[in-house]
This record gives sequence, C-alpha cells and structure tokens, in this order.
Amino acid sequence: MINVSNLELRAGARLLMDEVSFRVDKGDKIGLVGRNGAGKTTLTKVLAGESLPAGGTVTRSGEIGYLPQDPRTPNMEQLARDRILSARNLDAVVGELRQAHEDMASEKTSVRNKAMARYDRIEAAFLAGGGYAAEAEAASISSNLALPERILNQPLKTLSGGQRRRVELARILFSGAETMLLDEPTNHLDADSIAWLRDFLKNHQGGLIVISHDVELLEATVNKVFQLDANRATIDVYNMGWKRYQLQRETDERARKRERANAEKKAQVLMDQANKMRAKASKAVAAQNMAKRAERLLGGLDAVRASDRVAALRFPKPSPCGKTPMTAEGLSKSYGSLEIFTDVDLAIDRGSKVVILGLNGAGKTTLLRMLAGVDKPDTGQVIAGHGLKVGYYAQEHETLDTQRTVLENMKSSAPDMQDAEVRGILGSFLFSGDDVDKPAGVLSGGEKTRLALATIVASSANVLLLDEPTNNLDPASRAEILGALKNYSGAVVMVSHDEGAVDALDPERVVLLPDGVEDLWNQDYLELVTLA
Repeated sequence: MINVSNLELRAGARLLMDEVSFRVDKGDKIGLVGRNGAGKTTLTKVLAGESLPAGGTVTRSGEIGYLPQDPRTPNMEQLARDRILSARNLDAVVGELRQAHEDMASEKTSVRNKAMARYDRIEAAFLAGGGYAAEAEAASISSNLALPERILNQPLKTLSGGQRRRVELARILFSGAETMLLDEPTNHLDADSIAWLRDFLKNHQGGLIVISHDVELLEATVNKVFQLDANRATIDVYNMGWKRYQLQRETDERARKRERANAEKKAQVLMDQANKMRAKASKAVAAQNMAKRAERLLGGLDAVRASDRVAALRFPKPSPCGKTPMTAEGLSKSYGSLEIFTDVDLAIDRGSKVVILGLNGAGKTTLLRMLAGVDKPDTGQVIAGHGLKVGYYAQEHETLDTQRTVLENMKSSAPDMQDAEVRGILGSFLFSGDDVDKPAGVLSGGEKTRLALATIVASSANVLLLDEPTNNLDPASRAEILGALKNYSGAVVMVSHDEGAVDALDPERVVLLPDGVEDLWNQDYLELVTLA
C-alpha cells in the first residue's frame, strides 16, 4: 500500500532521517511517535504525496486518506455535508438531485418537465455512488463526531476551527480510503467522540498511521510502533502493540547502555595499554593495532539514545495594569439565522483565572477571538482597562505569519526587543541556529505551538487568552506548559478539553456557553471539560 525506500528527510539544513526504508501493508496499524520537531508531520506529508522527500522513493497503491494537523478547506462556501460527501464525489450529484427536487416543485411547466427528464439520470449516478446508504453512513459518522444536522447544513465559513477539523476527519473516515494517515485525530473531539473513534480505527481493515498523544487511542488501535529518533536520524520499528512497545523500548535502551558501558571499559583498557607501549619503538606497531581494536569496539555499537531536549515553556512576567484590565459587555454573535451566543458579560480582574466551557460549536473560540480583538461582536463591546496587554494563543496558530521566518514572527511581536534577547527566548523554546530562519509554514503542529507561545512570552502580556494551548504537544512539553500555567501571575481566560490544563490553571470562575452564565469554579465542573 505504501513502500518507502532509502528515504531522506530534511527540515531546512537539518537532517531528520536518512536511508530509512519500511512498508505499510493492509492491516498494519502504526503509531508514529517522537518528540515535537522529530519529523512526524513532515513524514506523513511525504507519505501522503503533499511534499517531496530530499532523497529516496515513496510508492503508493490504493487510496490515501490524510488528515493534517491544520487542514485547509478549498471552498469555504461549501456546506459541511457536501464537503464530507465529496470524499466519494457525491457532493455534486447530491447538489444536482437537490436542485432537481426543487425544480420538479416549480410552478413553471417547462422547468418541471426539464427536471423530470434529468432526474432519472441524476438518481442513477447517485445510486452508483452508494446512494442513500452512503448518505446514511456519512450522517452516522458525522453524528458520532458531534456534527449534528444543523452543523452539516451550514457553510464551512460559519464553523469554528474545531468543527471544520471534525468535518475533515469525517470526510476521511467516510472516504473508504485503504490507508489513512491521521495527525492528532482526537484534537477538538469530546470524550464520547474519542471513544467512538477508537472503535472505528480498531475495526479498520486497511493500513493506518496515526500520530497521537492520546495514549488510550494508541493502546486500543496500533499493532506496530515507529519511533522517530531525531538524534540518530532514523526510525526504530517495533512490531508490537503500544504497551509492549513501551516495555521493550526501555529494555532495549538499558541493554544498549550496558553494552556501551562494557565496550567503553574494554576500549579504555586497550587504549591505556597502547599508550604505555607507544613509549617503546619496538612496540609502536602493536600499540597502533591496540588503538584500532579499541576504535572498532566502539564503532560497531548503536548510539545510546540522547535525552531529548524539552522546551522551557513559560509565560511572560505581566506588565503592570489596573484592577480590571478587560471588560466585556453584552457580546453576541450569529451567523445568519444561527445564533451562537447572546448577551455575554465578563470582567477580567488582574490575576484572575477563568475557564470557558460549552459543547462543541457553543462559541468558545469565537468569544476568545472577540476578546482578542480579532473578530467583532454583533452587539456589545470589549473595553480595555488601564495598562491592558493581551497575549492571544489561537488553536489554529492564526497569529503566526506562515510566510515569515521564525525569527521574523518573533521580532514582529516584540519590535523593541534586542536581537540577542529575542534569540534567547527562541532558544529556550528549542529554536536555535538555522531553525530561526525556517518559514513558520513548514513547522510541525508542535513547533507552531512552541513558536506561538514564544511570541506571547515576548509580549509581557497581563491577560492571556489561551485556546487549547496543550494541543499538538508531546508529553514533556505539555508538562512544561502545565507548570507555566501554575506559576503565571497574570490573568488567564482559557478554553481547553484537557483536564490537566484546567487543573493546573486552578480557575476561580467558569463561563458556560452559549448562555453566558458565570459561576464560581468547583470540581464538579472538571467532569464537563472533556465533554465540552
């Protein structure tokens, strides 16, 4: 289904992997793991045919379904339902069928007759593509991904980022693709949808490569693990499930360390002997041979896995501000006749911690965008208090200019900051050397998250608006951001499906959308986080 031979991947001048070969056959369900920036997203793009490798070949057979971390939809005017149906080329036929139904009800005889004449042809094409059974299948998948009828009947431009991503996931699952490449498929899914997706992928008969930080998803679905080792520019293949992989990986690493330690001891003994013998001219050749034996001992060993660097994620020291740096009064938002929320009031006091909860589509991201000044409300206003400085983290990284480099994005966020200080902040977020000259558009989802957070650090913001800040982060980086949340002294308004992130924030208040009800936080609300 996918055959990879002598693959070479690079991110700019940095070598990600070299001379890597593997196959993905029917029934292979592969968990692709590795730290942020190791090349997981780059590899899946190459496997999907969306970018070219630096070297080697990738051959594909059968249909490939690819879900990137930040899917881009070509036609934002398209209805969500039609976008899903387009996976089997049914969208155009359904559109024609819908129009034919309307025309057959026309008062004009000529319009009715033309519609009736073409109806049989359109219906035949519809049935050939799976017909009503296919429509029912698409509706079932959509419903299980929390995409009800009212969402499916809306243009994509009216949907939140999370809803659009679920539409793309539904489209791929509906497509019947023989091989699926899924990059963080559980992002923006509630607990019920994640449980359903696990079962769907478990029963998938074709090939699967999944990148996910959801351990339960990996445990339930994968029968192979590909571990990307950025330090050795290679892939370690484990032909086993997730739990066995975790045990085996640690066993292999301990054995590798013991083997290297023993070889280093033997090599040191040989080198000490060689150094002693070099003093005598008669034994110079023997000394040289001993030194070569020591080199061969070490040269035949696999390198011990170097410890992965972890970004020093932190939030800025907030600049001084008044008692209430931000107030929102009477905010509302609708898309046509669809009302998202109405009459939302919110006062953000200095240092306060607020979490926004609501079902998918309730307007959580929309509210944050209004508070950040990105979107305008239909009614009401956001009032800036004395000294307000906003740091906005967008879940789809819209705050980044993908055409500009990492360094240019940072400088535009902090134009008055000295170059050395900017580079210092980037270095703490694991951007150093040539990495700072890469366009933001080529970064992985985790790298974009780190860059977006780095721009906030440079801002000295005193009110942080965080929309799913732990998405796309590996476990070590996620732990760093949870620590940063606990220690940040400024105000935070956060949207998150991550119980750990909400727990680390230790919020004082909760705003429930779409009704805009505000309440004091209590632990009972924590149960709603993964459902929201």
